[in-house]
Amino acid sequence: MTPLESAARSLCDTLDPMRFAAPVSHVYNPLDYAWAPNALYLQRFGQGKKKVIFVGMNPGPFGMVQTGVPFGEIAAVRDWMGIEAAVTKPAVENPKRPIEGFACPRSEVSGRRLWGLFAERFGSAEAFFADHFVANYCPLAFFDNGRNLTPDKLPAAEQGPLLAACDAHLRRVAEALEPDWVIGVGAWAEQRAREALGGMPVKFGRVLHPSPASPAANRGWREAATKQLVALGVWD
Repeated sequence: MTPLESAARSLCDTLDPMRFAAPVSHVYNPLDYAWAPNALYLQRFGQGKKKVIFVGMNPGPFGMVQTGVPFGEIAAVRDWMGIEAAVTKPAVENPKRPIEGFACPRSEVSGRRLWGLFAERFGSAEAFFADHFVANYCPLAFFDNGRNLTPDKLPAAEQGPLLAACDAHLRRVAEALEPDWVIGVGAWAEQRAREALGGMPVKFGRVLHPSPASPAANRGWREAATKQLVALGVWD
């Protein structure tokens, strides 16, 4: 088992007994039911030193929730990364957000934008992952029935143990990959990375979140993110 697989299994075991009160109706942990494609992702792309780690917030309902891969737009994972594996079901499935794995017909817009930029700039997945990696800070997806809830909206008493576990996991990822840069995808992810990795010899920055809920992202996310990364000195 690779260092990142070991870290992910440990995080999964730590998070598994955690419980969340209303309005959370369902919690999905793709490190559990979508472990097979997640393990392939970590084995194939999560080894060796990286220059840059991009850190997302938590899984989207049509991305990592379905494929086990961060920002896991199905076409990007299956066709660009060459990853496809069996996905089972969580113990309690949300009828408003069924798990269909790689058969899910919906598109994860954030993932399509993120991986689309990387594919356009680097060509192959192998070329991108030679110096880059993409991780999610929190692997859990939270739902209020059909509505997606983000971890920053949880009450402080529930956030505390969750953030502690996710901080520890991100440190293990950074220790294994020894990045020069850690880039938050969105402000919250950057803030969490700065707190989790305080004292480590890494530089921090962020890019605009590619969510379709963001008017700025809808006005040209690819150009905006590229401009931010060039301004930081992450990309030429």
